[in-house]
Amino acid sequence: MIIKTDKSEIMDFFQDASNFKGDCDAVYFPKEAEEVKQILIDANKNRTHVTISGNGTGLTGARVPEDGIVISTNLLNKIIEINETNKYAVIEPGVILKDFQDLVESKGLFYPPDPTERNCFVGATVANNSSGAKTFKYGPTRDYVEAANIILPDGEEVYLNRGDVYAVDNILSFITKSGKLIKLNLPAHPMPETKHTAGYYYKPGMDAIDLFIGSEGTLGFLSEIKLKLIDLPRNILSSIIFFDDEMDALNFITEVRESSKSNRNSNDLSLINALGLEFFDNNSLKFMIEEYTQIPQTANAAVWFEQEIDDVSEEEALNNWMELIEKNNGDLETAWIATNEKDRTKFKDFRHAISWKVTEYITRENVRKVGTDTAVPDNKFLEYYDYIITTVKSNGLNYICYGHAGNSHVHLNMLPKNETEYLKARKIYADLCSKAVEMKGTISAEHGIGKLKRNFLNIMFNETEIKEMAQLKKALDPNLILGIGNIFETNYFDEK
Repeated sequence: MIIKTDKSEIMDFFQDASNFKGDCDAVYFPKEAEEVKQILIDANKNRTHVTISGNGTGLTGARVPEDGIVISTNLLNKIIEINETNKYAVIEPGVILKDFQDLVESKGLFYPPDPTERNCFVGATVANNSSGAKTFKYGPTRDYVEAANIILPDGEEVYLNRGDVYAVDNILSFITKSGKLIKLNLPAHPMPETKHTAGYYYKPGMDAIDLFIGSEGTLGFLSEIKLKLIDLPRNILSSIIFFDDEMDALNFITEVRESSKSNRNSNDLSLINALGLEFFDNNSLKFMIEEYTQIPQTANAAVWFEQEIDDVSEEEALNNWMELIEKNNGDLETAWIATNEKDRTKFKDFRHAISWKVTEYITRENVRKVGTDTAVPDNKFLEYYDYIITTVKSNGLNYICYGHAGNSHVHLNMLPKNETEYLKARKIYADLCSKAVEMKGTISAEHGIGKLKRNFLNIMFNETEIKEMAQLKKALDPNLILGIGNIFETNYFDEK
């Protein structure tokens, strides 16, 4: 195991893609699970805070330490098994998502979770229940985690296999490898029906493994993960459609969303059934037009979509899409339609480019982005979108808006130029989160809470509800060493 304490050698661990900054005393680079176990045993004994670190692509500061030590997953990067017959893979947490997906696709298999940044570590995507564009059809990371070996904060280990251990009502019990009984009282308040990653996942009768997925490195260390794979789609229709009128684009999205949901269980590949459905506003297009000069000057919005097709369905599927595009005044003359895998990759890069262009901008201008991760029920999406755009415009802030409109989930990125605008943007952010919750949505649909958004958790949950979550963590981590600062303000651990 490598241990580094020289600040000049570990500075990369003091921030992530959100520009949140921190500090620590040392970074540990274990090469096997037993070393992680010993680190946690020692840290628990000495009450040393431990932060688990992925590849630094996160947007909430979750991997950034505020003190103590860091466990890096960089060297825990083995792909242990890919079972082509039973369609699963077993990996360590430090495997890079892109490398993993490329490998399984070379074997005719497919791992659907598709976060914008594919250089992330797979373990971090499980810890955050990451999603992305293809979540619209395939669901988030949670739906593909079949088992995990988890090292708890005190060094105890538990192997959880999906389908083996369920909560009885709101009591979740499981036994560690050493025979220790863990019994947890789950909070009883309901979660939103939308895509959602704010706080812990819990519900009556839940599978035990789901508690740890999306727990942001606060409940245990995922040392080995078993992931479900599916067959690689036979062929993909991929397109980017430009609209002169933003409302036309939004109406197009509404129709595609409803048609896709209606056709989700059909085997007829000619029917509208999108894998992903992404929206870009006018400011997003302006942000990228220097690099993508083929974006039409008259475009005020764009929609990217993909759908699985085959040779039999291709022509009819394309006709169905063209009919819907024309109905909603999409510009077929300027449409980008992929005719091969190379084109499709270019379109995917276009979808992902907006995120790194924003990161590039905030780094270059040394500003702090304030970006929403809110989602609302589908029937509230147009109303919510109108509210957030009207609000940010009326406050005179620069912004871009894009995201996973198929899931009624958008990223409004405010780009304040100075500290005064930054403070204004933070207030607007709180207002937009409150509006989403008022509409029965969530303050975080895919990025989690981390450290950057922990003081907004009380917009979604009341004090009692947050304390119930905090006490759930304390039951697994009584000395409060693991991931402290993620999700909760520390005052919520006070039992008084």
